[in-house]
Amino acid sequence: MAKILLIEDEQNVANFIKQGLEEDGYEVFHTNNGIDGIELLYKQNIDLVLLDILLPKINGLEVCKKIKTENSKQVSILMLTALDTPENVALGLDSGADDYLSKPFKFIELKARIRNLLRRKELLPNEISGTCQVYRFIDIELNDSTKRVSRNDIEISLTSTEYKLLLTFMKKPNIVLSRNTLLEEVWGIDFDNGTNVVDVYVNYLRKKLNLTEKSRFIQTVIGMGYVLREDK
Repeated sequence: MAKILLIEDEQNVANFIKQGLEEDGYEVFHTNNGIDGIELLYKQNIDLVLLDILLPKINGLEVCKKIKTENSKQVSILMLTALDTPENVALGLDSGADDYLSKPFKFIELKARIRNLLRRKELLPNEISGTCQVYRFIDIELNDSTKRVSRNDIEISLTSTEYKLLLTFMKKPNIVLSRNTLLEEVWGIDFDNGTNVVDVYVNYLRKKLNLTEKSRFIQTVIGMGYVLREDK
């Protein structure tokens, strides 16, 4: 069964989560601060990290960045926090988190998110071993092997979440994608949780792709979602 690292400083919350997950057969390791959490990550073969943001010594956003940049295994990270504004969600995902769950939450939802992240992790080796995929749309090129994005041969720097969002659009040009579809494809959330994180990241992506031009390749389809198509 998967090994889960819980980094949570509220002891009552930690006890509740640890007990519930262990009853489901997971092996759970707990620490109440980020520094000890990072050390424990390297001592154990951890599959997934449950991470609070408001932590002593070093906050969860910095912990997330360090794990994603220093851990070659690319362990999955699910943030658990009471900071549930769209801005905080965006900060968490920008730091490298694979998913974000606001407190208070229903335990059945937490378990569903964990199962989803672990399923995605199992698919990773097959995805990496596949052939190189290069996607092109007008003057935008995305190389999914080198993770390089360029427009008119000018490289564009994207966060991991912006990259995943663009890749989803590039795989399905001229097809209208609903917000729920994008939440599932990019963030692994298979239900509408009321967040506007999709709209926030579409705007981020538009600004980076459009550069100084007025053309808008990622267009809004009112009441339906977004579509990547040429702006006539």
